[in-house]
Amino acid sequence: MNKKLVNFIVKKYLRFDKKNPFISISAILAFIGVAVGVMVLILSMAIMNGTAKEFEKKLFTMNYPLTIYSKFDNAIDKSLLNQLQNKYPHLKFSPYISSQVIAQSGEDMSGGMIFGVIPQKEASINDIYKKALGNLELKKYDIITGAGISDKLYLNQGAKTTLYFTSLNPTGFSMIPKMKRFTFQNSFKSGLNAYDQAYMYTSIEALQTLLKKPKDTYDGIHIYSDDAFKDIEKLRVELKNTGAGVLGWWQQNGNFFAAMKMEKTALFIVLMLIILVASLNIISSLLMTVMSRRKEIALLLSMGASNKEIKSIFLRVGTIIGFSGILLGIALGFFGYWILDTFDIVSLPADVYGTAKLPLDLALSDFISIVIGASVIVVLSSYYPASKATKIDVIDVLRNE
Repeated sequence: MNKKLVNFIVKKYLRFDKKNPFISISAILAFIGVAVGVMVLILSMAIMNGTAKEFEKKLFTMNYPLTIYSKFDNAIDKSLLNQLQNKYPHLKFSPYISSQVIAQSGEDMSGGMIFGVIPQKEASINDIYKKALGNLELKKYDIITGAGISDKLYLNQGAKTTLYFTSLNPTGFSMIPKMKRFTFQNSFKSGLNAYDQAYMYTSIEALQTLLKKPKDTYDGIHIYSDDAFKDIEKLRVELKNTGAGVLGWWQQNGNFFAAMKMEKTALFIVLMLIILVASLNIISSLLMTVMSRRKEIALLLSMGASNKEIKSIFLRVGTIIGFSGILLGIALGFFGYWILDTFDIVSLPADVYGTAKLPLDLALSDFISIVIGASVIVVLSSYYPASKATKIDVIDVLRNE
């Protein structure tokens, strides 16, 4: 193949055609369309990934990577906790007792879930609780609540609040809810209203006493793990005959993340259509070039140029337009990423999204998928007009044109 001839003609066809400006304008539009499509895809995938990771981070804080639960009463006790701590020193464990309660202060009331925990162990796996705990020395009936609860009940440090438990106390001929006055010490903000308006923490001894739980028995154990998918299998084997089970965060919030993954896939497909539409301009531009250069193509073929060389010329023209658009789109995409990540151009309501800053995180797999998808579309768009150029009837063209 004569590479000098191919390169010379490719450069010629890439120049602005003053005789047929619409052909060049169509090629420019294709170039811009591919660039915009790639840029939008990069930013969209970065936002989707960032949002998913932000929610995952918040859910990890309050839901924990792994949770051991009891299949029947008193199945989880201190001996099981010690056994697991000794066998899996790389994991962090925090036993808990939980109950639904209603908190009252004056005439204001707020319902929620209270967890009895060991402060030091809970602080080691829950950064939100650790921040609220600070240097406080909690007593047995002290309480830490979400900011939503403390704001609603107008609680200040040292204020008393009455908690009504769902379990009942028999008194004579009637049953009344168990109640106890707790001392409010501090509040936390997790970034998600669902937790800030419902979660409360106290000592594990307080709930053992109030709910009449045997000493050193728990409702469950929260676990922090760097590799939850691997550790859950080990714990399942360990807990097989203990009357306890284990759940991962993805099982507790599976529907939410499945929906986000489906939304991300759908968005990727829809935005890839932008590149597909832009590639139609590549097809139309090359086809118009073929039609306007029929005489030149026929002369080249009659002078000994091969079909492979003619096809290579138009394939290169199409791929240069398309890949130039892809490179510009990548540059614009990362520039837009930097701007959005550096400056607060987009501000989000923190009470809805858990963060006021637009979360961005472009996964390498997404970037590779974008580049490969765009490249395939560009190559396929260039191939049809290139193959069409080799099917010109040389004798008929030279006779009539």
